[in-house]
Amino acid sequence: MSVTVGIPRALLYYYYYPQWKTFFAHLGVKTLVSRETTRGILEKGIKSTVDEACLPIKVAVGHVMDLCDRVDYIFLPRVVSTARREYICPKFLGFPDIVRNNIEHLPPLMDNSIDLYRKGSSLYNLFYSVGKEFTHNPVRIMRAYQASMAALNNHCRDMESGRLPFETCDSNRHNRQDQDVGVRDVTIAVIGHPYNIYDHYISMNMLKRLRDYGANVVTADQLPEHVFRREAEKLPKQLFWTLNQRMVGAAFYYFDRPEVDGIIHVASFGCGPDSMTGELIERFARRESRKPLLNLTIDEHTGEAGMVTRLEAFMDMVRWRRQLDYVAATYY
Repeated sequence: MSVTVGIPRALLYYYYYPQWKTFFAHLGVKTLVSRETTRGILEKGIKSTVDEACLPIKVAVGHVMDLCDRVDYIFLPRVVSTARREYICPKFLGFPDIVRNNIEHLPPLMDNSIDLYRKGSSLYNLFYSVGKEFTHNPVRIMRAYQASMAALNNHCRDMESGRLPFETCDSNRHNRQDQDVGVRDVTIAVIGHPYNIYDHYISMNMLKRLRDYGANVVTADQLPEHVFRREAEKLPKQLFWTLNQRMVGAAFYYFDRPEVDGIIHVASFGCGPDSMTGELIERFARRESRKPLLNLTIDEHTGEAGMVTRLEAFMDMVRWRRQLDYVAATYY
């Protein structure tokens, strides 16, 4: 009988799903992704976590519950560090424990650790410990790992070429969007964690709305790693949060790009790293740039009408500012 491993459509799913799926496929293991976020999934997560948990964690708990009765295992790696001498948010580290202590009737959790903080650590350690659950052949595990790394590299190249993570995972959706491209006269950089801006329900379809308003959208994930790390060095001290370093570096980069007309920073209410990242980006904008900046904070109470109003007003301001710059350049 075949085994099915569930993968929640939350947190780092948008970065690593192609790699995880490829690894399990090469071991002959089926994978099942939780359904796209709905109000019902969010409500389940809210009821099963403490009020102090941030929105991404509540959503992720809901996605785990969506998988519970449909899979044999749930793949929930304990993410400690994804880069040397850097950390991920502590809630990622404790997420498997949050799930285990708040959800009943769980299938077995595969919560093997990803910890690359120290020199000499390797991502292979995670895949080897997971692979041993399904095969005792180390060669087969190594081949599956190598194939998964190739899939991850392809995924990164796709994002750097301009495709968004959910588009690289769904080629049909990408093709449909390509067929519906109107006139886009401005470019907007959306800076935010993947689990905030790519989840259609949580973001209230922000990226599509911006495209419908005539914007070409770029994100932090379309930049090579060396670019955002180089830009983040403008800070007086290195950030030790990997994801937030990506956000700050990308914002600094896009502020300097003449083709980018405005920047939107999306943060989760109650997220400590996000609040500091937003402040750093805002200070840089005031000191170094004249480009419009919109800070959006979202949680489970954020209303769609308010979001639409702010986006429409921001787009009007971006076009107005660009027209003023054009007139000034023509006059002088």
